[in-house]
Amino acid sequence: MNYFPIDYIEPVFRPPSEAKSLILQVSNGCSYNRCSFCEMYTAPQKKFKPKAIEDVEKELAAVASQMPGVRRFFLADGDAMTLSVRRLKEILGKINQYFPNLERVTAYCLPRNLKKKSVEELAELRALGLSMVYVGCESGDDKVLECVQKGETFETSKDALLKLKAAGIKSSVMILNGLGGRKFSEQHAINSAKLMNETQPEFVSTLVVSFPMGEERFRSGFDGDYEPLSQEELFKEIHSLVSTFELKNTVFRSDHASNYLVLKGTLGQDKQAMLDKINLALNKPGSIPLRQEWQRGL
Repeated sequence: MNYFPIDYIEPVFRPPSEAKSLILQVSNGCSYNRCSFCEMYTAPQKKFKPKAIEDVEKELAAVASQMPGVRRFFLADGDAMTLSVRRLKEILGKINQYFPNLERVTAYCLPRNLKKKSVEELAELRALGLSMVYVGCESGDDKVLECVQKGETFETSKDALLKLKAAGIKSSVMILNGLGGRKFSEQHAINSAKLMNETQPEFVSTLVVSFPMGEERFRSGFDGDYEPLSQEELFKEIHSLVSTFELKNTVFRSDHASNYLVLKGTLGQDKQAMLDKINLALNKPGSIPLRQEWQRGL
Protein backbone atom coordinates (compact mmCIF):
# COMPACT_ATOMS: atom_id res chain seq x y z
CA MET A 1 0.00 0.00 0.00
CA ASN A 2 1.33 3.44 -0.90
CA TYR A 3 2.01 5.82 1.97
CA PHE A 4 1.05 9.47 1.78
CA PRO A 5 4.15 11.12 0.34
CA ILE A 6 4.30 14.24 2.55
CA ASP A 7 5.72 14.21 6.08
CA TYR A 8 3.54 16.74 7.94
CA ILE A 9 4.29 18.24 11.32
CA GLU A 10 0.79 18.52 12.73
CA PRO A 11 -1.47 20.30 13.31
CA VAL A 12 -1.77 21.64 9.76
CA PHE A 13 -4.28 24.32 8.80
CA ARG A 14 -5.68 25.54 5.49
CA PRO A 15 -8.42 27.98 4.38
CA PRO A 16 -11.83 26.36 3.71
CA SER A 17 -11.56 27.25 0.01
CA GLU A 18 -8.40 25.13 -0.32
CA ALA A 19 -10.25 21.85 0.27
CA LYS A 20 -9.26 20.61 -3.21
CA SER A 21 -5.64 21.72 -2.97
CA LEU A 22 -2.66 19.64 -1.96
CA ILE A 23 -1.09 21.09 1.17
CA LEU A 24 2.66 21.40 0.69
CA GLN A 25 4.32 22.19 4.00
CA VAL A 26 7.29 24.35 3.00
CA SER A 27 7.73 25.71 6.52
CA ASN A 28 6.60 24.76 9.99
CA GLY A 29 4.69 27.14 12.26
CA CYS A 30 4.73 30.94 12.14
CA SER A 31 7.83 33.13 12.38
CA TYR A 32 5.90 35.84 14.26
CA ASN A 33 3.49 33.78 16.38
CA ARG A 34 2.68 36.57 18.86
CA CYS A 35 -0.93 37.41 17.95
CA SER A 36 -2.89 36.92 21.16
CA PHE A 37 -6.01 35.65 19.36
CA CYS A 38 -4.19 32.88 17.47
CA GLU A 39 -3.60 29.42 18.92
CA MET A 40 -2.81 27.64 15.66
CA TYR A 41 0.95 27.28 16.13
CA THR A 42 1.45 27.28 19.91
CA ALA A 43 2.20 23.55 20.26
CA PRO A 44 5.86 22.74 21.10
CA GLN A 45 6.45 20.96 17.79
CA LYS A 46 5.25 24.00 15.79
CA LYS A 47 8.33 26.18 16.33
CA PHE A 48 9.02 28.01 13.07
CA LYS A 49 11.48 26.41 10.69
CA PRO A 50 11.70 26.43 6.89
CA LYS A 51 11.77 23.01 5.23
CA ALA A 52 14.92 22.22 3.27
CA ILE A 53 14.41 22.59 -0.48
CA GLU A 54 15.80 19.05 -0.93
CA ASP A 55 13.01 17.69 1.27
CA VAL A 56 10.39 19.74 -0.57
CA GLU A 57 11.58 18.37 -3.90
CA LYS A 58 11.63 14.81 -2.60
CA GLU A 59 7.98 15.16 -1.52
CA LEU A 60 6.97 16.74 -4.82
CA ALA A 61 8.58 13.89 -6.74
CA ALA A 62 6.73 11.36 -4.57
CA VAL A 63 3.42 13.17 -5.01
CA ALA A 64 3.95 13.35 -8.78
CA SER A 65 4.50 9.58 -8.94
CA GLN A 66 1.31 8.84 -6.99
CA MET A 67 -0.96 11.76 -7.87
CA PRO A 68 0.28 13.31 -11.12
CA GLY A 69 -3.01 15.12 -11.73
CA VAL A 70 -2.67 17.57 -8.84
CA ARG A 71 -3.24 21.11 -10.14
CA ARG A 72 -3.65 23.18 -6.98
CA PHE A 73 -1.17 23.68 -4.15
CA PHE A 74 -1.44 25.48 -0.83
CA LEU A 75 1.91 26.41 0.73
CA ALA A 76 1.79 25.79 4.47
CA ASP A 77 2.25 26.62 7.28
CA GLY A 78 0.91 29.95 8.40
CA ASP A 79 3.90 31.97 7.33
CA ALA A 80 5.28 30.52 4.09
CA MET A 81 5.50 33.98 2.55
CA THR A 82 8.17 34.98 5.04
CA LEU A 83 10.58 32.86 2.99
CA SER A 84 12.93 34.77 0.72
CA VAL A 85 11.99 35.47 -2.89
CA ARG A 86 14.86 33.21 -3.93
CA ARG A 87 13.52 30.29 -1.88
CA LEU A 88 9.92 30.86 -3.01
CA LYS A 89 11.06 30.92 -6.64
CA GLU A 90 12.89 27.63 -6.08
CA ILE A 91 9.77 26.05 -4.59
CA LEU A 92 7.47 27.33 -7.32
CA GLY A 93 9.97 26.23 -9.97
CA LYS A 94 9.99 22.70 -8.56
CA ILE A 95 6.18 22.62 -8.44
CA ASN A 96 6.06 23.64 -12.11
CA GLN A 97 8.71 21.06 -12.97
CA TYR A 98 6.77 18.15 -11.49
CA PHE A 99 3.27 19.44 -12.27
CA PRO A 100 3.28 21.10 -15.72
CA ASN A 101 -0.53 21.43 -15.69
CA LEU A 102 -0.42 23.59 -12.57
CA GLU A 103 -3.54 25.70 -12.08
CA ARG A 104 -2.70 27.79 -9.04
CA VAL A 105 -0.59 28.11 -5.90
CA THR A 106 -1.79 29.94 -2.77
CA ALA A 107 -0.50 30.64 0.75
CA TYR A 108 -1.24 32.48 3.96
CA CYS A 109 0.49 35.87 4.12
CA LEU A 110 1.20 38.37 6.88
CA PRO A 111 1.56 42.00 5.78
CA ARG A 112 5.09 42.04 7.26
CA ASN A 113 6.07 39.21 4.88
CA LEU A 114 5.98 41.66 1.98
CA LYS A 115 7.85 44.60 3.49
CA LYS A 116 11.18 43.67 1.85
CA LYS A 117 9.69 42.14 -1.31
CA SER A 118 9.33 44.47 -4.28
CA VAL A 119 6.39 44.59 -6.68
CA GLU A 120 8.71 43.26 -9.39
CA GLU A 121 9.75 40.31 -7.25
CA LEU A 122 6.15 39.51 -6.37
CA ALA A 123 5.27 39.68 -10.07
CA GLU A 124 7.95 37.02 -10.69
CA LEU A 125 6.26 34.79 -8.13
CA ARG A 126 2.94 35.42 -9.83
CA ALA A 127 4.41 34.36 -13.17
CA LEU A 128 5.48 31.08 -11.54
CA GLY A 129 1.93 30.34 -10.38
CA LEU A 130 1.41 32.16 -7.07
CA SER A 131 -1.99 33.56 -7.93
CA MET A 132 -3.54 34.39 -4.54
CA VAL A 133 -2.62 34.82 -0.88
CA TYR A 134 -4.78 34.86 2.24
CA VAL A 135 -3.92 37.99 4.20
CA GLY A 136 -4.83 38.05 7.87
CA CYS A 137 -5.41 41.74 8.41
CA GLU A 138 -7.86 40.94 11.26
CA SER A 139 -8.66 44.65 11.76
CA GLY A 140 -8.05 48.04 10.23
CA ASP A 141 -8.07 49.77 13.61
CA ASP A 142 -4.67 50.57 15.07
CA LYS A 143 -5.83 50.39 18.70
CA VAL A 144 -7.37 46.95 18.23
CA LEU A 145 -4.26 45.75 16.40
CA GLU A 146 -2.14 46.99 19.29
CA CYS A 147 -4.34 45.24 21.88
CA VAL A 148 -4.11 41.88 20.11
CA GLN A 149 -0.34 42.23 19.54
CA LYS A 150 -0.69 41.90 15.79
CA GLY A 151 2.43 43.92 15.08
CA GLU A 152 0.74 45.65 12.14
CA THR A 153 -1.08 48.93 11.53
CA PHE A 154 -3.65 50.24 9.07
CA GLU A 155 -0.80 51.57 6.94
CA THR A 156 1.35 48.43 6.92
CA SER A 157 -1.67 46.32 5.91
CA LYS A 158 -2.61 48.86 3.25
CA ASP A 159 0.91 48.89 1.81
CA ALA A 160 0.98 45.09 1.59
CA LEU A 161 -2.41 44.81 -0.10
CA LEU A 162 -1.60 47.50 -2.65
CA LYS A 163 1.75 45.87 -3.39
CA LEU A 164 0.01 42.54 -4.07
CA LYS A 165 -2.50 44.21 -6.37
CA ALA A 166 0.28 45.94 -8.31
CA ALA A 167 2.00 42.57 -8.76
CA GLY A 168 -1.17 40.89 -10.04
CA ILE A 169 -1.56 38.58 -7.03
CA LYS A 170 -5.11 38.34 -5.69
CA SER A 171 -5.81 38.99 -2.01
CA SER A 172 -8.28 37.16 0.19
CA VAL A 173 -8.49 39.25 3.37
CA MET A 174 -9.68 38.02 6.74
CA ILE A 175 -11.37 40.30 9.27
CA LEU A 176 -12.22 39.00 12.76
CA ASN A 177 -15.74 39.87 13.89
CA GLY A 178 -15.71 40.75 17.61
CA LEU A 179 -11.93 41.18 17.84
CA GLY A 180 -12.10 44.52 19.66
CA GLY A 181 -14.77 43.50 22.13
CA ARG A 182 -17.58 45.80 23.20
CA LYS A 183 -15.39 48.87 23.80
CA PHE A 184 -13.79 49.00 20.36
CA SER A 185 -16.48 47.32 18.28
CA GLU A 186 -17.58 50.32 16.24
CA GLN A 187 -14.11 51.65 15.42
CA HIS A 188 -12.95 48.12 14.58
CA ALA A 189 -15.78 47.76 12.05
CA ILE A 190 -15.45 51.24 10.53
CA ASN A 191 -11.67 51.22 10.16
CA SER A 192 -11.62 47.65 8.84
CA ALA A 193 -14.08 48.73 6.14
CA LYS A 194 -11.96 51.77 5.35
CA LEU A 195 -8.90 49.55 4.91
CA MET A 196 -10.83 47.44 2.42
CA ASN A 197 -12.14 50.50 0.62
CA GLU A 198 -8.62 51.86 0.10
CA THR A 199 -7.24 48.56 -1.19
CA GLN A 200 -10.18 46.89 -3.01
CA PRO A 201 -9.13 43.25 -2.44
CA GLU A 202 -10.66 40.54 -4.61
CA PHE A 203 -12.03 38.62 -1.61
CA VAL A 204 -12.99 39.54 1.96
CA SER A 205 -14.20 37.13 4.62
CA THR A 206 -15.16 37.45 8.27
CA LEU A 207 -14.62 34.97 11.06
CA VAL A 208 -15.91 35.32 14.61
CA VAL A 209 -13.08 35.46 17.12
CA SER A 210 -13.11 32.42 19.42
CA PHE A 211 -10.90 30.99 22.15
CA PRO A 212 -11.09 27.20 22.43
CA MET A 213 -8.11 27.23 24.82
CA GLY A 214 -9.38 30.10 26.98
CA GLU A 215 -9.24 33.91 26.88
CA GLU A 216 -6.48 34.66 29.41
CA ARG A 217 -3.71 35.29 26.88
CA PHE A 218 -6.00 37.41 24.72
CA ARG A 219 -7.45 39.49 27.57
CA SER A 220 -4.01 40.50 28.79
CA GLY A 221 -3.62 42.89 25.84
CA PHE A 222 -6.74 44.83 26.85
CA ASP A 223 -5.63 45.52 30.43
CA GLY A 224 -8.72 43.73 31.72
CA ASP A 225 -11.04 45.92 29.64
CA TYR A 226 -12.35 43.30 27.21
CA GLU A 227 -16.00 42.27 27.05
CA PRO A 228 -16.98 39.72 24.37
CA LEU A 229 -19.83 40.61 22.04
CA SER A 230 -23.19 38.92 22.27
CA GLN A 231 -24.72 37.42 19.14
CA GLU A 232 -26.79 40.59 18.62
CA GLU A 233 -23.72 42.79 19.07
CA LEU A 234 -21.78 40.69 16.55
CA PHE A 235 -24.58 41.32 14.05
CA LYS A 236 -24.50 45.06 14.76
CA GLU A 237 -20.75 45.09 14.20
CA ILE A 238 -21.04 43.26 10.88
CA HIS A 239 -23.80 45.71 9.89
CA SER A 240 -21.42 48.63 10.54
CA LEU A 241 -18.72 46.87 8.53
CA VAL A 242 -20.89 46.12 5.49
CA SER A 243 -22.64 49.50 5.51
CA THR A 244 -19.24 51.28 5.47
CA PHE A 245 -17.88 49.19 2.61
CA GLU A 246 -17.40 51.04 -0.67
CA LEU A 247 -16.20 48.06 -2.67
CA LYS A 248 -16.56 47.82 -6.42
CA ASN A 249 -16.06 44.14 -7.24
CA THR A 250 -15.12 42.18 -4.12
CA VAL A 251 -16.50 38.75 -3.23
CA PHE A 252 -17.62 38.82 0.41
CA ARG A 253 -18.19 35.76 2.60
CA SER A 254 -19.12 35.14 6.22
CA ASP A 255 -19.63 31.40 5.74
CA HIS A 256 -16.84 30.13 7.99
CA ALA A 257 -18.06 27.72 10.69
CA SER A 258 -17.50 30.37 13.39
CA ASN A 259 -20.19 32.70 11.99
CA TYR A 260 -23.77 32.61 13.24
CA LEU A 261 -25.06 34.40 10.15
CA VAL A 262 -23.99 33.29 6.67
CA LEU A 263 -23.54 36.08 4.13
CA LYS A 264 -22.44 35.58 0.52
CA GLY A 265 -22.32 38.02 -2.35
CA THR A 266 -20.34 40.51 -4.38
CA LEU A 267 -19.85 44.06 -3.18
CA GLY A 268 -21.03 46.48 -4.03
CA GLN A 269 -23.90 44.99 -6.12
CA ASP A 270 -25.18 42.82 -3.25
CA LYS A 271 -24.60 45.30 -0.45
CA GLN A 272 -28.25 46.16 0.20
CA ALA A 273 -29.31 42.54 0.11
CA MET A 274 -26.68 41.73 2.74
CA LEU A 275 -27.76 44.63 4.93
CA ASP A 276 -31.39 43.49 4.63
CA LYS A 277 -30.39 40.00 5.78
CA ILE A 278 -28.44 41.40 8.74
CA ASN A 279 -31.44 43.55 9.68
CA LEU A 280 -33.66 40.47 9.62
CA ALA A 281 -31.24 38.68 11.93
CA LEU A 282 -31.32 41.66 14.29
CA ASN A 283 -35.02 42.48 14.21
CA LYS A 284 -36.71 39.17 13.32
CA PRO A 285 -34.22 36.48 14.34
CA GLY A 286 -36.75 33.66 13.98
CA SER A 287 -37.31 34.50 10.31
CA ILE A 288 -33.79 33.65 9.15
CA PRO A 289 -31.63 30.56 9.66
CA LEU A 290 -28.72 31.02 12.08
CA ARG A 291 -26.05 28.54 13.09
CA GLN A 292 -26.63 27.00 16.48
CA GLU A 293 -23.78 26.80 18.99
CA TRP A 294 -23.17 23.10 18.33
CA GLN A 295 -22.80 23.88 14.61
CA ARG A 296 -20.04 26.38 15.33
CA GLY A 297 -17.61 23.89 16.86
CA LEU A 298 -14.22 24.33 15.19
